[in-house]
Amino acid sequence: MTFIDKPKGLQQSLDQESLLHQMINQIRRSLDLQEILTTTVSQVRLFLGADRVKVYRFDTDGSGEVIAESINEQRLPSLLGQRFPADDIPQKAREMFLLAQQRSIVDVANGKIGLSPVQSKETGKRLETNIHYRQVDPCHIQYLKAMGVESSLVVPILDSDPQEQSAKPKLWGLLVCHQSEPRKILKRELKVLQQVADQVAIAIGQSNLLTAARTKQEREATINRVTTLLHKLPTVQLQKALEEVITAFNGIGGRLYIEQSQELYTYGDQPTLPYELDNSIIEQHPLWQKWMAESKQGNIWVTTDLYKEPHLRILALAFRSTQIRGLMVIPLHYREKFLGVLSIFRCEFETEILWAGQCEQNRRQILPQFSFELWREQKKGQSAEWKPEDISLAQALYDHFSMAIEQQQMFKQVQALNANLELRVQEQTYELEKSLLFTKVLKQVTEHIRRTLDLQTTLQSIVREVRGLLNSDRVVIFELKKKSVIVEEINGNWQSVLGINAPSDCFPDEYSHLYSQGRVRVINNVSTASLHDCHREFLQSLQVQATLIVPINIGMELWGLLIVHQCEAPRDWQDAEIDLLQQLGDQAAIAIQQAQLYEQTCNAETEARNQAAQLEHTLHQLQETQTRLIHTEKMSGLGQLVAGVAHEINNPVNFIYGNLCHASDYTVQILEILRLYQLYYPHPHSEIKAAIKEIDFDFLVEDLPKIITSMQVGSDRIRSIVLSLRSFSRLDEAENKCVDLHEGIDNTLLILQHRLKGNSEFSRIQVIKDYGNIPLVECYAGQMNQVFMNIFTNAIDALEMIIDGKKDKENPQYFGNSSRRYANAQNKYSMPTIHISTKLSADESRLLIRISDNGSGMSEDVKKRIFDPFYTTKPVGKGTGLGLAISYQIIVEKHGGIMECVSEPGKGTEFWIEIPVKPPAKIDR
Repeated sequence: MTFIDKPKGLQQSLDQESLLHQMINQIRRSLDLQEILTTTVSQVRLFLGADRVKVYRFDTDGSGEVIAESINEQRLPSLLGQRFPADDIPQKAREMFLLAQQRSIVDVANGKIGLSPVQSKETGKRLETNIHYRQVDPCHIQYLKAMGVESSLVVPILDSDPQEQSAKPKLWGLLVCHQSEPRKILKRELKVLQQVADQVAIAIGQSNLLTAARTKQEREATINRVTTLLHKLPTVQLQKALEEVITAFNGIGGRLYIEQSQELYTYGDQPTLPYELDNSIIEQHPLWQKWMAESKQGNIWVTTDLYKEPHLRILALAFRSTQIRGLMVIPLHYREKFLGVLSIFRCEFETEILWAGQCEQNRRQILPQFSFELWREQKKGQSAEWKPEDISLAQALYDHFSMAIEQQQMFKQVQALNANLELRVQEQTYELEKSLLFTKVLKQVTEHIRRTLDLQTTLQSIVREVRGLLNSDRVVIFELKKKSVIVEEINGNWQSVLGINAPSDCFPDEYSHLYSQGRVRVINNVSTASLHDCHREFLQSLQVQATLIVPINIGMELWGLLIVHQCEAPRDWQDAEIDLLQQLGDQAAIAIQQAQLYEQTCNAETEARNQAAQLEHTLHQLQETQTRLIHTEKMSGLGQLVAGVAHEINNPVNFIYGNLCHASDYTVQILEILRLYQLYYPHPHSEIKAAIKEIDFDFLVEDLPKIITSMQVGSDRIRSIVLSLRSFSRLDEAENKCVDLHEGIDNTLLILQHRLKGNSEFSRIQVIKDYGNIPLVECYAGQMNQVFMNIFTNAIDALEMIIDGKKDKENPQYFGNSSRRYANAQNKYSMPTIHISTKLSADESRLLIRISDNGSGMSEDVKKRIFDPFYTTKPVGKGTGLGLAISYQIIVEKHGGIMECVSEPGKGTEFWIEIPVKPPAKIDR
């Protein structure tokens, strides 16, 4: 097959365009790669008039397989499905196919080969279609003759990952054209075949993407199904989840073993340990246990042939009676805790490969094959390979199974704890009674510290209380700075140690360092304790036989020691006594700190007076920034308070709400049992009759379900209020983001519901909502809620002052001097009303919010000053004058909007708020 460049007219050009058009349409019409390849070889054979056109695909081991083929009238034998060894195509030729995309044209009769690279091997730049002729290797000629080929054209097919632009292409396969007779190739035909190969590469990429997408979709579906089973409370469906996982991995069996409870879940084929291995469960065998102990957390272990694994040599005996050969083992951990193991089994099978000729590894195979007689290679004991997507799925299932098992174990532990709760309460009651006396002493010492700042009196009170409470012989306080005892309390005729200095040689600096770190020294018997001889002799000289020492630390510095002596006999100090002494040591540290702070305060008082003048000078500057600081503090404090209160209320409310249904069911069941008792035992004992009469049993049976129903209604109400508080606080939405302002208005109204619904003194305030169809608005949600809160609060205040008829007396300037106008307003608006409306501007770029009330309105002078900081018309103690000033700042400065007030005496008040739906620039907080 030689290469010429002589066109044969318009028909050939049309055939070329038709071939490419059909190829492109086939790729667009179908995503099935095999269908595209079959169409390709058929169209290329018709286009070239070739005897055989095939697609040859490379495998990972270097060998190849003919996966698509088209033959003309059986002029050449079929090679479809046959495999060829890796040595048939030299490595150097493969490199040129990949790096230069080199096409090869072989003319067997003349013994020549034409090489046509698409791009330069050195520079990677694309070359003009060119041909380089040279003599072909005789071995290659013999190879083609053995196949019955006189002319050959080979075009490489490359594959690139379309999702990674930087990824290098790889040699996917070859497009090969064979002729049983010599054939010349036109330059245009070679160009068309290169375009066909490029289209095939596109189809391969699309097929890879489709396969990856389908694999990912199946993986996500499997994870969702398993997750639903694993997290289905109150009973985790481990058995069904195991079956789902085994099906997803195409396994023939599997098992889930839980270490703590030694539970075993199985499905499908299972291994059986022989009698001599002395275990009924393979996971409990020492070899398996050792293997799991050495496995790293999160590692997935797989093998396609468990009989080839050295560490499974003995355990493999359990699988001999089964068809299991492939094995995946997933050790399950929660944090550092080993929970169990999930195992997946795959079946063994036989494979048959059709080779084009014998493929033994001998010296003959170095040369090209001379015979293409078919040879079937059979392999037994094969198992499907564990692919990366299998490992990825196993990693995802590892987390879900671990969490589900841990949750199940925790649930069982909670049930066990609940069962023993009554016993534990009784035990703790005894401990609480035992510690009650200690608590009283601590309370007395604490109250004494608060009453006085005299250090000596407080320390003396501490040693006196400790000595009486512990019934000891001597209690002292040792001050490290003075290196002597400064306070002492003695019971009996024991010698005083007040003012005695400890020998410096017996107490090195190392002791001070240990006490500063919180060390507590407990000596039950001075004679037998591990002490330095000097230390023992010093204690014995003070008639001490047992001692308890706790440090008094102020911050990180050791101030002194609180010491208890037992002089009459050795003593075993109890944990409660040690704990009490530590707490009293802490109280002593607090007393010392208070005395020191009091002294420092007295010294600082003079300095504070000197700074008063300077503070007065800076007061004016502070007032200028006070509005912004108060706003920030109010928003932060209100948000944190509301969110904190909502969170703290939410947990017990949810507990009550979740258990009310059970309490209701239990009440119905108990009442049903009582009814049955009354039915079958109509004549109770006289004592029971007396008790029934005393408690008014019939009323109790009737009223108890009503009480439960009332509690359910109350808990529902509390939950709705908590959700509104959390929504209103917007503590987690401090940044600028898109929100539904209708939700903010509704939450604010719900918080103010206690003022809107009225009471015995005020009638209900009607709220009319005229909401428009508005989009989400980009704003600071928490600050907008503060604006709504300020406006609604002012409106409610104004309406309440009309209702009680006292506003003229308390604040006449708010309405002007006309009491008759106020009377007319009161008669006109018999129903207090707040009206809220929202709508978009004509260009849909700005949002208008109008909030009005039918109160008495305000005069022009008042209206001009309502946005001024610290200006208020409310009585002293009922307003700060900052609400509307802060609201104006939020709307205008923070959101770039407009806020106006429209009001006339006797006609109510209306606030206009206009903000952009999306700020034109970043909003600075």
